[in-house]
Amino acid sequence: MNSSVEKASRKWPCSGSACGEWPMVVVAAALLTFCSPAAPAEAARKSGQAPWSDLFGDSRSKARRAALPAPVPLPKPRPADAPPTGSDKPAAGEQTPAEADKAAEQAAPAPPPPTACRLALTEEIAIAPSIPDFHGVGGCGGEDLVRLEAVVLRDKRLVSVKPAAILRCAMASAIADWIRADMAPLAASLGSVVSDLDNFDSFECRGRNRVVGARLSEHGRANALDVRALKLANGQSISLTDRTVPRELRERVLYSVCARFSTVLGPGSDGYHEDHIHLDLMERRNNYKICQWNVWDPLPQIAPLLPAERPEEAPPREVAAKSDAAKSDTPEPAAGETRPPTKPPTKKRRQSQRF
Repeated sequence: MNSSVEKASRKWPCSGSACGEWPMVVVAAALLTFCSPAAPAEAARKSGQAPWSDLFGDSRSKARRAALPAPVPLPKPRPADAPPTGSDKPAAGEQTPAEADKAAEQAAPAPPPPTACRLALTEEIAIAPSIPDFHGVGGCGGEDLVRLEAVVLRDKRLVSVKPAAILRCAMASAIADWIRADMAPLAASLGSVVSDLDNFDSFECRGRNRVVGARLSEHGRANALDVRALKLANGQSISLTDRTVPRELRERVLYSVCARFSTVLGPGSDGYHEDHIHLDLMERRNNYKICQWNVWDPLPQIAPLLPAERPEEAPPREVAAKSDAAKSDTPEPAAGETRPPTKPPTKKRRQSQRF
């Protein structure tokens, strides 16, 4: 039996892909459609999804959402006025904020006790609150410092220190005693009371006379005060270096400050204190004191440029001329006679005395 390809093709007219493969695919699809469970398809049909949506990962997201736990409700916050529980109590070794503050206060160094000067300088004598100690470069500053704002007189009136002076307590106490004991009676003799003290300078870290490189001034130690004037309640001002102020008043101030302070510098001392008075309590050997203040006399009045008018009681000019002619008519001495020598007129000089 002879066979060939051409004969076979005539015997079986369809090829392998057309006669065998396609029918098998159709049969398999039909079996899957009819044999699959109806419940998933029905659920997918109700939800509006395709039946094959599970093939593209939708089932995983659904499973993940189903696995998430439901939200748990949180408790309400504890009210502030609730009593403390056992968990609120500090553990062993821990401190409450109040205990920590007390421990810090105990650990901090206690302030030094007040000095005898601070105890004596009460509010009945002066308004002088204490300020912290200060220690600067080159020994500048000091301890037991106060801010002297006013001096209280015996009748409870205040003498304001303008501006307030930063001083050591001892210097502030000396200024208060000077105002109360000496300047208050001086103002009373003028029919008034002291109201203000003109403070020109007090505490300042500088050399003497503000010279660079000079020794530290007593102002740098808060141990000096520069006074320019004392003002009275009636508006009068006692400027300590003003020549128009009566000399007697300025001398009374001079005697009082030189008796109380160890250093007094004013006009005529060194050229740096022509417009104020420097007072300090510098300690020297054997309690040596310096009092250099020239209380100058009032300035002389300037003479008028024109001569004064002729007084009415003066003799007429003709009489004066005749008297001069009479003097010229005196006879000449005879031959051999000598005229007694005449003394030249002398001028009387006015002598001014200074106290």
